[in-house]
Amino acid sequence: MKADSKGIKRLPRVTLSGRIAEEIREAVLSGAFPLGSQLNEMDLAERFGVSRGPVREAMQRLIQEGLLHSEPHRGVFVPELTDTDLSDVYYVREAIEGAAVQRIMARQDRKDIHLALMKIAKQMEKTVTQGSWMQVADIDLAFHRELVEAAGSFRLSRMYATVQAETKLCMHMLMGGYRSSKALVEEHELLANLIAGDDVAATLRELSRHFGDPIRILRKANAVRQGSEAA
Repeated sequence: MKADSKGIKRLPRVTLSGRIAEEIREAVLSGAFPLGSQLNEMDLAERFGVSRGPVREAMQRLIQEGLLHSEPHRGVFVPELTDTDLSDVYYVREAIEGAAVQRIMARQDRKDIHLALMKIAKQMEKTVTQGSWMQVADIDLAFHRELVEAAGSFRLSRMYATVQAETKLCMHMLMGGYRSSKALVEEHELLANLIAGDDVAATLRELSRHFGDPIRILRKANAVRQGSEAA
């Protein structure tokens, strides 16, 4: 008897270039490929044991995502975001998340989203004492992604997805410039609690304060790195 396949989801077909793109993406976001470094198509093809075609296709995909940058007659690089880029990414994030907050807080029942956000904040609390900065950054992004998804707007989520990769690049740049790990956890818990309350204006003010001034944070991060190099 032939099994009924109804109700079974079709699995996405992952192409070779897609798998290569995922490997390169992870290397960029983890810092294995540092900001400003050049990626060589031939070297990557040899590393992955494939022809240059799938590597070229993967790199084009990541260029479209903003994770790589192509310079004519020079090659493909991991971008070093400028002050303007940094400010713009956080400007867009605040606009998207602010819209999500207003939509969420228009509901009467927000218990589920409050619990989901607090769960992520507690996970962050455990990770800051034992994990790497990039692990903390992943949880930080998960918190904000959960917030946007909770708005229930496909288009808002799609807009947010377009800046996620650049956001993680920004967080890599800002490493060492953020407030203390304890303060970071407390800020996320405060945001979750405010969303569960009724003061929309206060929640939006805290969201804006939470993002802070990325340029100031970047300068502090650079000073920390320069101090480490001097030591």
